[in-house]
Amino acid sequence: MSDDIKFEGLAKGLTNYGDMDFSIYLRRSFASSMGYSREMLSKPIIGIAHTPSGYNNCHRHFPELLEAVKRGVLAAGGLPVEFPTISLGEVFLNPTSLMYRNLMSMDTEEMVRAQPMDAVVLLGGCDKTVPAQLMGAASAGVPAIQLVAGPMMTGKHDGERLGACTDCRRFWGQYRAGNVDDQEIKTVEGRLATTAGTCAVMGTASTMACIAEALGMSLPGTAAIPAVHADRLRAAEASGAAAMRLAANKTAPTDIINRDSIENALRVLLALGGSTNAIIHLTAIAGRVGVDIPLTWLNELSDTTPVLVNLKPTGSHYMEDFFAAGGMGAVLREIKPLLNLDCMTVAGETLGERLARDEGAWVDQDVISAFDDPVEPVGGLVALFGSLAPEGAILKRSAADKAMFEKEGRAVVFSSLEDLSNRIDDLELDVTEDDFLVMQNAGPKSGTGMPEAGYLPIPSKLARAGLKDMVRISDARMSGTAFGTIVLHVTPEASIGGPLGLVRNGDRIKLSVKDRRIDLLVDDTELEKRRQESPPTLPHPQRGYQKLYMDTVLQADQGCDFDFLKATK
Repeated sequence: MSDDIKFEGLAKGLTNYGDMDFSIYLRRSFASSMGYSREMLSKPIIGIAHTPSGYNNCHRHFPELLEAVKRGVLAAGGLPVEFPTISLGEVFLNPTSLMYRNLMSMDTEEMVRAQPMDAVVLLGGCDKTVPAQLMGAASAGVPAIQLVAGPMMTGKHDGERLGACTDCRRFWGQYRAGNVDDQEIKTVEGRLATTAGTCAVMGTASTMACIAEALGMSLPGTAAIPAVHADRLRAAEASGAAAMRLAANKTAPTDIINRDSIENALRVLLALGGSTNAIIHLTAIAGRVGVDIPLTWLNELSDTTPVLVNLKPTGSHYMEDFFAAGGMGAVLREIKPLLNLDCMTVAGETLGERLARDEGAWVDQDVISAFDDPVEPVGGLVALFGSLAPEGAILKRSAADKAMFEKEGRAVVFSSLEDLSNRIDDLELDVTEDDFLVMQNAGPKSGTGMPEAGYLPIPSKLARAGLKDMVRISDARMSGTAFGTIVLHVTPEASIGGPLGLVRNGDRIKLSVKDRRIDLLVDDTELEKRRQESPPTLPHPQRGYQKLYMDTVLQADQGCDFDFLKATK
């Protein structure tokens, strides 16, 4: 590093005692109690947002990853200082991890801003941790680099590869249908998730890892490295060194995350056939830098971006195969004509420079298809509008049954998660395979925190008859590992008076993916009558974070961020 580069180091953001000389004197004194020499305390400081937790299996290997980051910082001449933030373990949080994503983003933002550091390395991985960290870092304005956990490896069951959590849903569906017995489902349970890391398929965690790289916030080639691979540790070391370069150049996240790089990330999301959750998260990240993502923009990009990646839940391969096949570099090179190549990355080079450097690298085209021979000719996600979803809804068409794309059906309505649980397996339930299952009151303000409950189970009497899919509609989300003809994120949600809450058993609903529409075929007079008879009722928590959440959370089309956290234009 050049001697004329000015780092703030330990003197950044001094605690105010009314005497700044005393403040740095006191800070050095207390820092010395941790065994640092005066020489080390004079170096640039690289913070490391550390998120291990006994409630987060995805981050089990983070202590080892942390040491590799520190090694990279030290070798580059800096002082690494770790600090904890909230860690969100997807399957361990009630009612859902999305409710706490904004809390983690606030924790990250405030600790990055409040503590002395010239740059920060963000260690995340599990579904909501990466978007939370990117949201917080974008708002804090301190140079930052994202390092992800990496996917877990697959397991084996009777000679068949298993990967959480697409295969867990497949086996559970077979169990509900009576094709798998109690003993086998217990055996499968122990073989689905066998290493540290995030889900082994292109679920939300892997989608967000790829989006972080597409945005330019992670080092090239690091999104898909398996959690237990030695390259993951080398990526951690390199990220520590890169943080020192970012600090020297004072490269803020807003220098990297902008409308052009967000468009690149949207293109990647569509080419991956990635998680529906990612559109919520990317919208929230974009909102922190003052960029809107209207769902009409998603549709424009989706119509010109092919699906190239043959991974579960929409294909047949796993994340370890994606890594070996060429990873994100291969995807970016294939869609290069669609990308904004002047976007800067945390590596200190533009996206165009990166892709030119990697030109000609080997690609396994059974996993990552060529642009002119895609898995699907159009993007994996599409936004729907219409009388049932005036502000939009999302369908993952790459994971859906095309035979249902132009369909009209009778609504079978569940008023809540509890109602769904109580009645879905009732043998007397009036339902056929041509009906549309509709669930209400599972959106952001419903009190349930918009859970991943949109993957409504097939009613057991239909599942036992062999039915694998049917149209399902809700204001909830679904896991990125799930699949099926499922309309999600219906906005406005039922709980605030959206049309979804006015649907009744027997109503007709029309789905048209071609026309990008989802319509409730009930006249306005009848809907107004229902609105007057059954006004929506919102929960009103009286204290703490849940009150803050209910008072300020935005709808799905706005990323479910808090209204006061979006950037002011």
